[in-house]
Amino acid sequence: MNERRAAFFFLAPALAVILLFFLIPVLASLLLSLTDFDIYALADIHNIRLIGLRNYQQLLAHPLFWKALGNTMYFTVVGGPLTMIVALASALLVNAKAARWKSLFRTVYFAPVVTTVVAVAVVWKYLYHPRFGLLNRMLEIVHIGPIDWLGDPKWAMPAIILLAVWKNFGYTMIILVAALQAIPEELYEAARIDGASPLQQFRHVTLPMLAPTFVFVGIITAIGYLQLFPEPYVMTRGGPVNSTLSVVMLMYQEGFRWWNMGYAAAVAFILFLFIGAATILQLRLQRGSRS
Repeated sequence: MNERRAAFFFLAPALAVILLFFLIPVLASLLLSLTDFDIYALADIHNIRLIGLRNYQQLLAHPLFWKALGNTMYFTVVGGPLTMIVALASALLVNAKAARWKSLFRTVYFAPVVTTVVAVAVVWKYLYHPRFGLLNRMLEIVHIGPIDWLGDPKWAMPAIILLAVWKNFGYTMIILVAALQAIPEELYEAARIDGASPLQQFRHVTLPMLAPTFVFVGIITAIGYLQLFPEPYVMTRGGPVNSTLSVVMLMYQEGFRWWNMGYAAAVAFILFLFIGAATILQLRLQRGSRS
């Protein structure tokens, strides 16, 4: 009994912070999504009306929401695996025995992660310039015509995905480097004694040992990418033709441009459900691969 009291005593400050800054705002947002809270309610709180699930019904019937959800899923499904592939390749190179200046390369690769997203997006916006951008200058060398990276609906989202992969792979790389260093060397020695090639060692030793780490970084990456906002907000404002409009950007527009706060709260909870579903799916896939 004393141990339980001691545990509660030490956990109480953290639980209080979680309750005050997480659970209470979440419950308040849930209640907000069941109302028609808008700019008129800011002037007089008595203008708020409880409308039940009407916001959710309107949201699910709105084509713009499905467009934003499709863009967000496209960004997550394509950008997430690309980020993990680039991170794994970088981790293997940095962790290789023959590699030199490992600390330098880790720092260089991790630097974009700690750089402000807005600053990075502004710089990349100039790199994507259709006439003077560095990428189109490089395409001219191989006799490929200029591409309107951010003005063409076909190329706008791939351009943002490329930026996101460059910006975020360093964080995943550091985690994978730590996981690679935790793999016992005896496993590789046993594989070499059995005649396994480097590719077979990677397939049968490295990848299985990294599986739990892949699940962790996969969930973290998916959660982050489903909340896509600053990159398209700075670079395209959701255009062209809503081709880069994300669910979070739609929530921002409804809540802070049009002041439909109840509707925006409904968008937030729909996104929460998708994030939860993606997390559960990845955990179940991990359990299925183990069995």
